[in-house]
Amino acid sequence: MGDYLRLERVRKSYDGKVAVKDLDLTVPEGSVYGIIGPNGAGKTTTIRMVMNIIAPDSGRILARGKPVDESFKNVVGYLPEERGLYKKMKVWEVIRYMAQLKGYRPKTWSEEVDRWLTLMDLSDRRNRKVEELSKGMQQKLQFITTVFHKPELIVLDELFSGLDPLNVEIMKNALLTLRKEGATILFSTHVMEQAEQMVDYLTMLRDGEKVLDGRLQDIKASFGRKTIHLSLDGDTALVRAHPTVDRVVEFANYLEVDLKSGGDHMTLLRDVAQAARVNRFELVEPSLYNIFIRAAKIDPVAVRPTGGEVTHV
Repeated sequence: MGDYLRLERVRKSYDGKVAVKDLDLTVPEGSVYGIIGPNGAGKTTTIRMVMNIIAPDSGRILARGKPVDESFKNVVGYLPEERGLYKKMKVWEVIRYMAQLKGYRPKTWSEEVDRWLTLMDLSDRRNRKVEELSKGMQQKLQFITTVFHKPELIVLDELFSGLDPLNVEIMKNALLTLRKEGATILFSTHVMEQAEQMVDYLTMLRDGEKVLDGRLQDIKASFGRKTIHLSLDGDTALVRAHPTVDRVVEFANYLEVDLKSGGDHMTLLRDVAQAARVNRFELVEPSLYNIFIRAAKIDPVAVRPTGGEVTHV
């Protein structure tokens, strides 16, 4: 299989400020591709250029080797960060109306609608008006309208924003099913944990520039296995001060520790165990959050991970 989408030296500025700087990326057909980075990194601008909502100042965007134009929207399902539904329509009516706008008319409307409502845990809301749904339910309904017409490419901007963990899991399972059925999925997020669980390929952006891209497993392998997940009862300062340690990122229940080149993890374990009770000590690949911090050369003291989210403080 070839490439479904390709961006070549794409650039966009607003009032003299560069939002996306000479971005190259390639989305293989049938893959789940993530555009990740903190808020303001250029993710939404990139998505809007892909959707031909805004035009790049320079560069090219190609779908299956051809420039993106208005006809491209007929084979795409797009869920923007700003949600919007017809509040007075019933749930099943919204799904049918949006599918008809895309020219999709399945032979059995009712069965297809019911299948998706069941998948999204909305089957008992079939005849309710949109305005009667909770925010999370409306978000799941809008997801259905995005993918109901069986698009070749699914483009999602901050899909998981505002969803509780149960609905995040429902949405992730639906996306992975669509991928198995042949769809190509492009999504943006600032929550690293969600990206790490889903993507085949990714691009990391910071201040409109690409700082890393490629296949997730290759990116992780390139950073080696010199990372330790460590949980202990006691003062974590002894870990930070240890001569083998290069960097420490503190999560709620554990530390993610990067060793210096040549650093021996057994030496660290021995010394920490002599001074504190060690509850967990595991040699792992670095997390995607840790990789981003390192690739973007961000001081880990200047950011705090919140469920895998990258936020500047």
